Amino acid sequence: MSEPVASTKSRKVPRVLVLGGGTVGLYTAKRLRKRLGNREAAIVVVDPRPYMTYYPFLPEVAAGSIDPRWAVAPHRRALKGVDVLQGKVSQIKHADRTVQITPEEGEPYWVTYDHLVVGLGSVARTLPIPGLAEQAIGFKQVEEAIALRNQVLNRIDVASSTWDPGLRRKMLTFVFVGGGFAGIEALAEVEDMARAAVKYYKAIEEEELRFVLVEGSPRILPEVSEELGGYTLEQLRKRNIEIYLSTFLSSCVDGHVVLSNKTEFDAETIIWTAGVKANPVLQDSDLPLDKLGRVICNAKLQVTQEDGTVVPDAYAAGDCAAVPDLTQPGKTCPPNAQHAVREGNHLGDNLARVLRSAEPTEYSHKNVGAVASLGVYKGVAQMFGRLKVRGFLAWVLHRTYHVGAMPTFNRKVRIMAGWTGSLLLRREVVALGAIHDPRAEFRAASQPAKPKTQEAPPREPELASAKPAPSIPAIKEESGSPAESEKQNASKS
Repeated sequence: MSEPVASTKSRKVPRVLVLGGGTVGLYTAKRLRKRLGNREAAIVVVDPRPYMTYYPFLPEVAAGSIDPRWAVAPHRRALKGVDVLQGKVSQIKHADRTVQITPEEGEPYWVTYDHLVVGLGSVARTLPIPGLAEQAIGFKQVEEAIALRNQVLNRIDVASSTWDPGLRRKMLTFVFVGGGFAGIEALAEVEDMARAAVKYYKAIEEEELRFVLVEGSPRILPEVSEELGGYTLEQLRKRNIEIYLSTFLSSCVDGHVVLSNKTEFDAETIIWTAGVKANPVLQDSDLPLDKLGRVICNAKLQVTQEDGTVVPDAYAAGDCAAVPDLTQPGKTCPPNAQHAVREGNHLGDNLARVLRSAEPTEYSHKNVGAVASLGVYKGVAQMFGRLKVRGFLAWVLHRTYHVGAMPTFNRKVRIMAGWTGSLLLRREVVALGAIHDPRAEFRAASQPAKPKTQEAPPREPELASAKPAPSIPAIKEESGSPAESEKQNASKS
C-alpha cells in the first residue's frame, strides 16, 4: 500500500475529521452541524462501531434494568448531515493532514482533512497478571455488559443442577476487580440482580452466592467524599459482599484466584474494572502526548506542544486528552461523562468560531457532583461538593441525571418506558448465553454420526469379596436443594 500524499487541491468546503464516535465525537459533530450548514463544513466521523455507548448505563444493562439497544445511540440516526466511516484509526499523520483507517473488511485506506478532532476515548488498563487475559471480562462496551449478565445468570442456571459442592462454589463466586464508579456500580447492580434471580431456584440458597470486590487502594469511590465512600462500603458489607482493600489480584489461572494478601479461592467469573488508559493508537501519531499517553491540550481544547505552542488545525477532548481544569489549577479534567458531554459541545462551538474566523473560547466547568447506583432503589450522590444524598433519593437523582444526558429524545423515552415497565412488573432474569455463539447448535447437528463400535461384555470380578461400585443416591422430591440433600446425608452418617 502506498504512502499517503498530502492533497494539493484546495477544497471548496473545509473537511472536519472527527476521530471517535463516542461521547466527545458525537456531541462535537452534532453541535458543529447545528452551528454550520453543509456549505460551511463537511463533517466526517470515524469509529469501529456504528453507535455511541453511554457508559454510565452499562451497570444497568448488565443488571437487565435497561435494554442494551437503548444504552447506545446509532450514529446514522443521531448524526444527521454527518458522514460516518466505520473502521479503526490505524495511524495519524497530522503533518500531512492524513489519517489511515482500517475497515473491518478490506484494505486500509487514507483520508485527508483540513481540521482534526481527536476523541478516541480510552481502553481498559490491564496488567500482566497470569490468567487475566484468558479468564476476565472487561466492562467498557455494551457487549461486555451483555456478556456479564448472561454469564452470571447462566452460572446460576448450571449450578442449580450441579451436585459437586466444590464446582457449585466456583460457579457461584463472582469477583470484581476495581473499586471506582464502574466497578462499584457493576458489582452492586449485578449482585442485586443475582439475589432476585435465585428466588426462582429451589436448588440454590441465597447464601451460596459469593460476591468479592478487590481494590488496590485503601478506599472505594474516590470520586466522592470519604463519608459517602464509607457509607457505600458499609452497605455492600451488609449485603454479604466480601471486600478486600489495599489488595491486588496476583493470579487467576484457570479460575483459581490468588490475592496479594495470600487469600485463594476458585471463581468462574472475574470482571476487570481497574482503570482505563488513553487509546494506544495515539502512540502511532505525530501528536504531542503527555506521560500518560494523552494528547496535550490547552483550555481552548486546541492541541499544543509541551511548551504551549498551538498545533494548527488539531483539537482534542475526552478521556484521551489532557484538558486543563480551570476550576482546579494544576489538574486536568477527570475522564467522566459529565466532562465529555460538555467538552464535546464546547469543541463544536469553538470549531464553528474558528471556521468563521473568530477566536475560540476556554472550556471551564465546575463539577456539579457525582451519582452512583447501588441497585434498584439504592444509591449515593454528592451534589455541588456539599450536598450528600443516600438511598432512594440518590437512586432517583442518578437516573434523572443520566437519562437527561442520554443523546436523542428517542432513547430517553425508551429508557424511561423500560424503567416504568420494570416498576410495574417483575425483573426479567433470563440468560441468553447462546447469543455469543448462535451457530454452536447448528454445527453440532451438522456433524456426521460416529460409527457404533461393538463393546466387549463386562467381565465379572475375580474375587468374591470385591466391593461393588458405589451407587448414585436417588434425588428425593422433598429435598429442597443439592446442598440440603448433602447436609441430610451427612447427618445420617
